[in-house]
Parts: sequence; C-alpha cells; structure tokens
Amino acid sequence: MIIKAKKSLGQNFLIDKNILRKIIDFAKIDNNSEVLEIGPGSGNLTDFINQKKPKKIHVIEKDENLVQILKNKFKKNINIINEDILNYTGSSIGSDKLIIIGNLPYNISSQVLVKFIINKNNFKFKKLIFMFQKELADRILAKVNSSNYGRFSILANWKFDIKKVIDVNPNSFLPRPKVMSSLLIFIPKENIIKFKDVKNLEHITNIFFNQRRKKIKKPINFLFKSKLGILKKYNLDLNLRPQNLKPETYYSIVKEYENL
Repeated sequence: MIIKAKKSLGQNFLIDKNILRKIIDFAKIDNNSEVLEIGPGSGNLTDFINQKKPKKIHVIEKDENLVQILKNKFKKNINIINEDILNYTGSSIGSDKLIIIGNLPYNISSQVLVKFIINKNNFKFKKLIFMFQKELADRILAKVNSSNYGRFSILANWKFDIKKVIDVNPNSFLPRPKVMSSLLIFIPKENIIKFKDVKNLEHITNIFFNQRRKKIKKPINFLFKSKLGILKKYNLDLNLRPQNLKPETYYSIVKEYENL
C-alpha cells in the first residue's frame, strides 16, 4: 500500500532500516521499558520497537488515515492516541521508565521540544530521542560565542544533558527532504535551577535574541528599568551581545527578573 505523506503535517517517513535499527540501539529498550512514539506514520519504527517487547507501547498520531493503518497493522499490541502532540498532556502514561522517541515533523519540531522543556504537567519520562532538521539540532547543541548559539541552546541545556548520535541523509526518508537531519538524545538533569515559572526563561531569551546582533544594553534596560544593580552583581558588560552570555548568566537574569 502506497501511503502519501501530507505536506501540511510536515510528514517525511523514515524508511531506512539501518537508521531505524540504530535508533532502537540508542534507545536501549528492554522488557521493563515503556515507549511513547510521536508521529509513527505507517509504523516503520514502531515495528522495530515492538520487536524489543517493551512493557507498553504508546503512539501518538494526528493523521486519522495513519491511525487506521496502525490499528490494522498492530491490532491491540500498541496504545494508539489520535491527538496532536502539541495539545497532549500525557499525564496518564508518564513514568520514569518511559522512553519517548520521535521522527518529528520539521514544522513543529521546535514547539515539541519546548513543550517537553516547559513540561507544565510535570510529565515524567526517562529520555527523549528526537530527529530534527540538522540546522535546528546545531542550534540546540551550540555553545556560547558561536553563531548558532541562542534561545534553544539555553532552554534545552537548562533541562537536559544532550548528545548528538548520528546525522541522517535525506535519502533515508520518503518523501526526501532537502536537508540533512540529526538524531539527538536528551537525558533530564537531576538538579536544575528552579524558576517560579519556566516560561520566564522562554520570555527572557526571546527578548535578548530577537535582536541578537544588538548589544545587551537594550534588553537589560527593558527588563530592569532603573534597577541596574544586576550589572554589578553579575559583572555584565553592556557592550556584549546576547551570544556572549553563558547559559548560567541567563538563568541568573531570570531569577533576578522573578524577584523584581
């Protein structure tokens, strides 16, 4: 059966069996694991997950046509959730043994990542294994003072230890995307800086990086008005640009902002 990908949903099905096997190897699934797959498509990766015989397999798929294909293919072996991942709370299936895997649609991949960073429902999981467009993956992994460094680096590294495991060629997908992809693994950190509201981290990094080539004087003045003791406290040089501040500096700025 030929399954046509929907451009509107950003679908690019992963068809390369070698890459599918590698993802499963990196996931380290055993019979005590629970797995949630985001955007399983026609179930190519789901097949390999199923072979590992985890305790439970959940898949979340928005496309109703694909849901029917998955039902026919896997019968009752998997729990199929016909919902948009961006609206899904996940509280009923979260656990510290849950491995979340996703060949994410390019058009929502950054939103999906932010959802798991903010995690307002305190949804528990052991690790995330996500496929991104390589350009976004490079931004997530970027270090301070590099041109790719920005809000995604700061947000993601606040919450996770992150590792890139492989780059994936466009030929591994159908339809074939125009760009390379990268597979990243995210392990939640045991100790993270606590904020009153993690959305403040998103808010402040947005303010700084909306004009990433400008000096930090403008966002600092905007956020703190006349209360500029923060400059002395953190030895901030107003001639620096947003990409010159370490993630830890941004976390401190958020704490100061929340204490105003």
